[in-house]
Amino acid sequence: MSVPPSRSTLTELAAAYRISTQFWGYDGIQRDISDDVLIKVLGSMGVDATTEDRASSAIANRELESWRTVLPLSVVHRQNKEGRVQVHVPAGEKVALLIQLEDGGQWPLSQVDDWTADRDIDGRPTGQASFLLPGDIPLGYHTMTAILEDGSMAECPFIMTPDRLDEPALETSRAWGVSAQLYSVRSAKSWGIGDFSDLADLAAVFGHEGADFFQINPLHAAEPVGNMSPSPYLPVSRRFINPIYIRPEAILETAYMTGPQRSLIDWGGEEQRASSLRNEYIDRDEVWTTKREALEVIFAVPRSFARQAAFAKYLEEEGEGLQNFALWCALCEKYPDGFPETIRTADSIYVDRERRDLRDRIEFWSWLQWVADEQLQRAQETAQASGMKIGICTDLAVGVHPLGADVWSNPEAFAQGVTVGAPADMYNQHGQDWSQPPWRPETLAATGYAPLRDMIRTVLRHAGMLRVDHIAGFFRLWWIPNGYRASEGTYVNYDHEAMIGILLLEAHRAGAILVGEDLGTVEPWVRDFLKARGIYGTSIFWFEKDNEGKPLRPEHYRREVLSSVNTHDLPPAAGYIAGEHVDLRERLGLLTQPVEQVRADAERELQETIDRLREYGLVDGEPTERELVEALHSYIAQTPSTFLSISLVDAVGERRAQNMPGTDQEYPNWRVPLADGTEDVVLVGDIPTHARVTSLLSTFRRALGADNRLL
Repeated sequence: MSVPPSRSTLTELAAAYRISTQFWGYDGIQRDISDDVLIKVLGSMGVDATTEDRASSAIANRELESWRTVLPLSVVHRQNKEGRVQVHVPAGEKVALLIQLEDGGQWPLSQVDDWTADRDIDGRPTGQASFLLPGDIPLGYHTMTAILEDGSMAECPFIMTPDRLDEPALETSRAWGVSAQLYSVRSAKSWGIGDFSDLADLAAVFGHEGADFFQINPLHAAEPVGNMSPSPYLPVSRRFINPIYIRPEAILETAYMTGPQRSLIDWGGEEQRASSLRNEYIDRDEVWTTKREALEVIFAVPRSFARQAAFAKYLEEEGEGLQNFALWCALCEKYPDGFPETIRTADSIYVDRERRDLRDRIEFWSWLQWVADEQLQRAQETAQASGMKIGICTDLAVGVHPLGADVWSNPEAFAQGVTVGAPADMYNQHGQDWSQPPWRPETLAATGYAPLRDMIRTVLRHAGMLRVDHIAGFFRLWWIPNGYRASEGTYVNYDHEAMIGILLLEAHRAGAILVGEDLGTVEPWVRDFLKARGIYGTSIFWFEKDNEGKPLRPEHYRREVLSSVNTHDLPPAAGYIAGEHVDLRERLGLLTQPVEQVRADAERELQETIDRLREYGLVDGEPTERELVEALHSYIAQTPSTFLSISLVDAVGERRAQNMPGTDQEYPNWRVPLADGTEDVVLVGDIPTHARVTSLLSTFRRALGADNRLL
């Protein structure tokens, strides 16, 4: 008769796989993780812990894993640090170790003393040798090679990463910018949704005003057909771009279209351009259906030799990853109701036949990525030409859709039977389930972190700054077994040294600045680690409190952060002042305390905010909403924060939130167009002369002590 695993056995096995058996909640209470959750999470990693015997066997196997291979799965090291790597070979056999550099050179490693006793591994005496890893190996993606006495060799990826990112090359010690949800900011020429041409115009507007960056939502790819997820934080791929942001008329080939072809483009976009003028929720499906039809027409226009050569170069550079993504898009077209079992993953033998049959559609979906990449590049060039020192600040989501292209292309990289989320916190007291499968730590290491590095490299290609959403996910993620509540998960810890190191390496090569969203239940040592590595944190005015729960004084803010008044998960400042965050949560049934108590707490918080602003001479008497919004931005201007951001929704007086965490269909998340406090649509062309925008920018610059850039 099978016996369930004991708590002590489960605890030991969980520790071997870096799975937490306890955690501290936001309320300061330590909670134990249930045995059932631990067993389910271990199972998602391919570890059978359903009985005492199987769990004990798994512990023994885990201990011997490193001894059963000559080299580790991969090795990630950082500059200016000295380390060691262990090699396992037949007992008594000599071994040499060297680094094959990515530029073709070699770097021999020196062996150091290791008195670890030999072990009997699967009936074979096995010894351990250690080698010194110096801190001056060139940065890059290299290969570690072990050469044994008998001439046999073993290899593993070796990645040398920066110790820290250099300080950004700014004209001054600080910089400021503007943030917006790109899809929500339309122009008279938009096809119902903000696009890359709008992005270029917005960057130019604020670059002219002295801003150094323009911060936007993730641009990751969404569903190519059918219903497109509104959330930019639930993409089908984090490596590739959502082509809904393409401006069809900005594609060079439209200049060479025939009259009838051009009429199709003009007619197709007419209704969508009209919708940009209305304050109606954004319908991505309608926009994409119309825009895609126009893009099909443009795709059919012959390209010049130079243009075709540029497209071919792009295909070559993006390689197999792009081909698999484009094939997945083509398969979604062919099988709109779901893939047949025979092609559920890219490694199926039946996929090759589909690849041949769909080569024309693969070219189309690859072309869309090329066009999107070109237009994004143009936006970044426009931003920098306008005077911005940084330019576009893009965003990296936490994960991907469970049925998306990334999972289909590389299923072994993702854990099955679990999703990622967050435990309860003061703003989401039921916890959150983000419906995204997590990466498997072991598979990442085995591939030399290829999925991570390919993704970061592509995201950073045309960006001067990257905001990493929930950067604590590089350290640990809250795994929730399928069928369990969001609060019934546990933390799984990742090799943060390796993952952060690769993030730094890609940012170093791109010359980009990194900002980690480190809000919520982030352990203090994590923030210290990020600071030491040159990654900036995040401060939101409404979340920054002193020991008495009152607004943190500006001089006590961290320096190494990007500070702003609010975030996309909160109502804009005008809505917060009006108590919209309470009203909305009450309407949606998200409160776990009596509404009277929550409302009283919100009113007290607002009064404490006004008192603090008054204390710093930023308001007097009974300030109006506009005066309060401007005072809040003057307040953060007095912090030592390296980067400051103004939300465009605050600048125009919008009250509606873009997203309400913990909801799906209950609220129009990620579909709210930019409008002012009277719910009149604000277009890109309105912004340069918009009264509230110009007033806020003027007030903000005065608070900074300069007409344009910070002193």
